Amino acid sequence: MQNFEYDAAILGGGPGGYVAAIRAAQLKLKTVLIEKDKLGGICLNWGCIPTKALLKNAEALHLVKNASEFGIKIDGYSFDFTKIIQRSREVSSKINKGVEFLMKKNKVDIVEGFGKLTKQKSISVLDKNGKKSREITAKHIIISTGARAREIPNVKNDGEKIISSTEAMILPKQPKEMVIIGAGAIGVEFAYFYNELGTKVTLIEMLPNILPIEDEEISKLLEREFKKNGIQILTNTKVKEIDKTKTDVSVTVETSGKISEIKSDIALVAIGVQGNIEGIGLEELGIKAEKSFITIDKKNYKTNLENIYAIGDVSGPPWLAHVASAEGIACVEQIAGHHSAGVNYDAIPGCTYCQPQVASIGLTEKKAKELGYELRIGKYNFRSHGKSIASGETIGFVKLIFDKKYDELLGAHIIGSEATELIAELGLAKSLEATGVTIFKTMHAHPTLSEATMEAAADAHGEAIHI
Repeated sequence: MQNFEYDAAILGGGPGGYVAAIRAAQLKLKTVLIEKDKLGGICLNWGCIPTKALLKNAEALHLVKNASEFGIKIDGYSFDFTKIIQRSREVSSKINKGVEFLMKKNKVDIVEGFGKLTKQKSISVLDKNGKKSREITAKHIIISTGARAREIPNVKNDGEKIISSTEAMILPKQPKEMVIIGAGAIGVEFAYFYNELGTKVTLIEMLPNILPIEDEEISKLLEREFKKNGIQILTNTKVKEIDKTKTDVSVTVETSGKISEIKSDIALVAIGVQGNIEGIGLEELGIKAEKSFITIDKKNYKTNLENIYAIGDVSGPPWLAHVASAEGIACVEQIAGHHSAGVNYDAIPGCTYCQPQVASIGLTEKKAKELGYELRIGKYNFRSHGKSIASGETIGFVKLIFDKKYDELLGAHIIGSEATELIAELGLAKSLEATGVTIFKTMHAHPTLSEATMEAAADAHGEAIHI
């Protein structure tokens, strides 16, 4: 019988990999984590956390600009773009060190280097020069190598004029003008951030709405607010070509058959991601992948090889850090022989941290109708809500979608202040199969923004008090 160094070897230390490593260690599996760069992956170093730091700066600036509404007079304010970027990097560094501490605390072995699967139960670790530094053997291997920004075909990201979200977080100076291609969560968040700082932003989306996976009512309200705040938005628009010079970029677009050209300092490409599957040994071992993502059984995260698993972004959508973490936990629990229900992919919260914030879970109204449900829909607008008025944040609403037959919560959609925090209650409600009645019969503290959830559920039953 072969002896293995480890019970579990995890390739990639992002929010899927490092969380899986900790849970594996908790379950008494001898665990090693292989990472070629910083622990925390894209999320902690170049995504979720540092972007939220930038967005908080934008919120603070917005508050300063509008301080007079609160009776506060601020004359001659200014901001330092370099320090804004620096703060974001410091936040990221602090979180990275926190993950390092968690690895030590849980006695997870860390091996630095690029991992490549060489046999079904072994990984070669390569140093920075591409030379083999170590061979690791393990009973189980979990691939969690994440994803990276996808580029427009025939358009090369040069990191200066044509950039991805990574470069957008560390620009040496603030651009006067920026074109953002792709109006998903990443594009929308950067549009809000740079617009608030005074950059002239043009946001381009190929589909009819910005945030196209969100409920249409939510997307349309956000578009109105963005336009009101000076962001130019082009929907139903395809990018045909991007040309660059030493001083600017020229983006050729097609809208309703008409060709036009947009000049800008920088073009940020935010059109999605592709899996990091190159060079890690998939082809040599015959591990199946499609369109840059590893093919797995979503019930147990297994690839077509018995002891090799894949979790997180490298295994395909939804490309969310919290999904990767949940998959990592479920995967190692099954490896350890524990019962795990896995991940409920019908109850995944999605959040966009612009202002107003957007958050949702479950089905949109359109999708629920397509699936044949007869619906009860309740809405509550923040403009008439006491806490919202007191806070000076009255834009937005809560929209809840219920199955009329069983009163099941099918979908929840929020746009407004703290939407990304408010969605947690509805995630819990959905996982516990709460009905509309149980939601609005649950006492909510007054005055709180969460009362809007209660009122929207009550509205679906014709029992709302404050509508």
